[in-house]
Amino acid sequence: MIATPAPEGEHLPAPRPLLLSLRPRFAQAILDGTKTVELRRTRVSAPPGTLLVLYASSPVMAVVGVATLADRDTAGPMVIWRRYRGRLGLSRAEFADYFTGAEHATALAIAAPRALPEPLTLSWLRSHAAFQPPQSYRYIAPTDPSPLTELAVASAGAG
Repeated sequence: MIATPAPEGEHLPAPRPLLLSLRPRFAQAILDGTKTVELRRTRVSAPPGTLLVLYASSPVMAVVGVATLADRDTAGPMVIWRRYRGRLGLSRAEFADYFTGAEHATALAIAAPRALPEPLTLSWLRSHAAFQPPQSYRYIAPTDPSPLTELAVASAGAG
């Protein structure tokens, strides 16, 4: 299939932002730049250029930053380990535990991480609208709290 470029002056719509749940140590490592590949047990179909909104799980429970999806790679877990082990921010034993029983592993290459000046806490987000952080990841929806959707729009425009 050959992609047809948009006519000059026209822009393709930006991909929907992806809300990623992360352990706090991994969220911090992404923001520090020491972890440049995030892992998922399922395929992620978001295209490169997608805005990633980083949610740090308990005990932090807050949106702490944003980044850009540079690329994605889905393969068998051991293939992913061989390709990205130095960029994952975890040990081989942690990797093996996480992928026990999984047929596929998806590596999400992360670029341009930026910490928010002030985290958007779960309680604060819920004071604006019903909000449930994802177990793994999900797309940001129009029904999400306005500070989250506004962050996605502002960050996408800044990238």
